[in-house]
Amino acid sequence: MKPNKKQAVLSTLKQQILTLEIAPGSVLDEAVLSEKFELSRTPLREVFQRLAGEGYVTLEENRGAKVSSMDLASMRNFFQSAPMIYAAVARLAAENASPGQIAELKDIQRSFRRTGEAGDASGMSMFNHAFHRLTGDMAGNPYLTPSLNRLLIDHTRMSQMFYRPGNPMEQKLVWTACDQHDQMIEAIEKREPATIVELTLEHWSLSRDRIEKFVRPDPLPMKLDLDLAKDESRAV
Repeated sequence: MKPNKKQAVLSTLKQQILTLEIAPGSVLDEAVLSEKFELSRTPLREVFQRLAGEGYVTLEENRGAKVSSMDLASMRNFFQSAPMIYAAVARLAAENASPGQIAELKDIQRSFRRTGEAGDASGMSMFNHAFHRLTGDMAGNPYLTPSLNRLLIDHTRMSQMFYRPGNPMEQKLVWTACDQHDQMIEAIEKREPATIVELTLEHWSLSRDRIEKFVRPDPLPMKLDLDLAKDESRAV
């Protein structure tokens, strides 16, 4: 087996979880995935271990791997923790970011805006994920980074709805979020921690109310919501 095949399977499963192709609460069938990816059981179990270590799945004895839930209890913790973690990470990013990291962040932001202009909601969600994950790398704090990365799993899954606006007002919120990214980059470049903290909290508040609308008991039925959103957008 090529050493990068296991990494490719890991990356594919992460993307499928983040984009809701694999729904929250789903059980990952070891036999089915082993055949699908042409990967034997042992390396596949190692992939599951990696996914569990990063918070994408939970491992249950005699029941295998299950995609991390988005039930009411976990979402309560999410909404309590998100603004604190994002603000702390942003402050440290403004203090510690390297020129190379800032350049990379600008590249991600350009891709984020391009996918928005193309109407690619999943692409926007994934580039938003990359944007905030890189701010975690900029912060360089070994205590905050794991918390941020775990937070981003659920935020990215929920943001699939945010980036599928159903009316002009919601579309305006999407472009405001995009503009806030540019302002955050500027604050990082200018080494302005207080400014980026304020922007980050505004950025969080922008999506929070709409995201909360889609929090339901596990498994979160967002696939249905996504289909309905697509139908509504075609009807406009």
